[in-house]
Amino acid sequence: MASETHAAIAAASGERSAQRIALGVMFLAFLLLPAVVYPVFLMKVMCFALFACAFNLLIGYGGLLSFGHAMFFGSAGYMTAHAAKVWGFTPELAILFGAGCACVLGVVAGALAIRRQGIYFAMITLALAQMVFFFCLQAKFTGGEDGIQAVPRGKLFGLIDLSNVWAMYALVFVIFFGCFLLIQRIVHSPFGQVLKAIRENESRAISLGYNVDRYKLVAFVLSATLAGVAGGMKSLVFQLASLTDVHWTMSGEVVLMTLLGGLGTIFGPVIGAAIIITMQNYLAQLGAWVTVVQGVIFVICVLAFRRGVIGEIANWIKRPL
Repeated sequence: MASETHAAIAAASGERSAQRIALGVMFLAFLLLPAVVYPVFLMKVMCFALFACAFNLLIGYGGLLSFGHAMFFGSAGYMTAHAAKVWGFTPELAILFGAGCACVLGVVAGALAIRRQGIYFAMITLALAQMVFFFCLQAKFTGGEDGIQAVPRGKLFGLIDLSNVWAMYALVFVIFFGCFLLIQRIVHSPFGQVLKAIRENESRAISLGYNVDRYKLVAFVLSATLAGVAGGMKSLVFQLASLTDVHWTMSGEVVLMTLLGGLGTIFGPVIGAAIIITMQNYLAQLGAWVTVVQGVIFVICVLAFRRGVIGEIANWIKRPL
């Protein structure tokens, strides 16, 4: 018994060490890569990586598959863009406002969706997302099919001009890593452990006295809010909020990113987002064939890496030599 306990402690310690090393590598990569890679491309990767991490918090640790997460990402983008362009909000306030709107939307959508499980939960989130899409299409302040264009990046705290690409990169870098560390802390907190218990055996969690619906709702709202932060950042980076970000295909993309990188892993969504965004960027000359190529690559990865890229690497490291 004692030997099993020591083995478990050693395994947990080894996992924490591996995560620290991976965090350091990721930090250095995003810190140094702008010297050789276009900064706007890296900012896009970080925005979608945060979006995927937020989605992974819900499905990977809470076991809740949402087909409508684009409604939080896109609606926050619209609200951030509107606040910055029309109301003159500074960039930090505009992003906070967009994230706050996503949070409120998450409370409403979550309160309706968590009453069901499985495919019914997924379909409810998809239906709500389509309602948000048609609202954004018809509302006057969203600009319809044109979206909100020429969104000013403004001055951070009224001092730092974000029209400078390096200043904007620094902001996205800080927000991404701050939110990533927050997600990591949530996953390893008692709250995160209860989420995992609900994912593995909801009936047992209920029998232990946990208010399962409350935990699900909190996880849903946290995921929605963090997705909103990602959407707000993207609208400032590209100075545009469009219907693409609230379309159902965006919800599909974030599912693909999470599965490709590794469901239920901390770093998997980041790798998945980097792979998808890189393919979209460098295969753009293929036109409509990009989606076909993505599909083929996804099928190959699912067959070859059933746990996702990071999941397979972690499993390979744990194998005895």
